[in-house]
Amino acid sequence: MSLQGKTFIITGAGGGMGKATVDLLVQAGANVVGCDLNTSHLKAYEAVENFVSFEGNLLEEQTVKHVFKETEERFGKIDGLANIAGIAQSATPIEKVSLTDFHRIMDINLTMMFLTCREAAIYMKKQNQGRIVNIGSVSTTRPRPGLQSYIASKGAVESFTKALALELAEHHINVNVLHPGPADTTMLGKFTKEDGDVDEARKEIFEKSVPLGRLIQPKDIAGSIKFLLSDEASMITGTVLHVDGGRSI
Repeated sequence: MSLQGKTFIITGAGGGMGKATVDLLVQAGANVVGCDLNTSHLKAYEAVENFVSFEGNLLEEQTVKHVFKETEERFGKIDGLANIAGIAQSATPIEKVSLTDFHRIMDINLTMMFLTCREAAIYMKKQNQGRIVNIGSVSTTRPRPGLQSYIASKGAVESFTKALALELAEHHINVNVLHPGPADTTMLGKFTKEDGDVDEARKEIFEKSVPLGRLIQPKDIAGSIKFLLSDEASMITGTVLHVDGGRSI
């Protein structure tokens, strides 16, 4: 899957899945623009010629516009977008979820994706080609109690992705959603109850829920994102790809 010379924007690039994706794409010869609220974890790529980091809040429309404009000016085009940024929800009964918390989850997991996809469509329509990958969650298929707001946000990501895939198909823009299963990242522990034992939950709840017997690694997700951004996936759009070790069955 040669990605030499292609240009990709990655949101949530400073997290586990984001860093693994950046690393894989950079190694494949792609131009990579890594975006996050905090890009300190991306310092290892500062000397890499085909990598640029943007630190900022992608819930701000002007920031999103700036990222895409600067990317095109530097690299000449935008071939793909991977929306990896997102937050978890600690297991909380519905009556204890504040409206502020609900809006925060929806904004980061859904509104941010809307803003970046909207901007990407502008550039990709001009080129008459492009790839967009949005990260959802296996929880949309196999929900867990107490995660109702998070699951709602990721269910909306799936529906939005399918609708956008149909809308942008005539412009040869592929839009797909990837649903990770329980992944071995710092985010996993944030799904437990606030007073819960994180290590016990990882082993007894999350790892045991995966039929293949292990937590999903960031590189598992990164490899699948790389595939969906590549020319090998040119006839795949509006698809839900589960990378969950069988958790969705």
